[in-house]
Amino acid sequence: MSILSQLVCNENDMAFHPVTGSSYKINAIAKEIITLLQEGKTKNQIVETLVKEYDVDRNTLFIDVSDFIKKLQVYGLA
Repeated sequence: MSILSQLVCNENDMAFHPVTGSSYKINAIAKEIITLLQEGKTKNQIVETLVKEYDVDRNTLFIDVSDFIKKLQVYGLA
């Protein structure tokens, strides 16, 4: 089981890993991206979902989602 699948996101903009006890401050969009990744969505599917919800350029959103996923990897979460 991946660490990402074990993250618990709460309404206080925190992601918590119950096994290690680590917690991370996140924003609402990061929370949504984590949830979509946990559901098995691809990067492109995540971008398509978010572009429907937010008034943002698809290319900008793709870059932002890509950057966020890379940060998850840097922290060993994805």
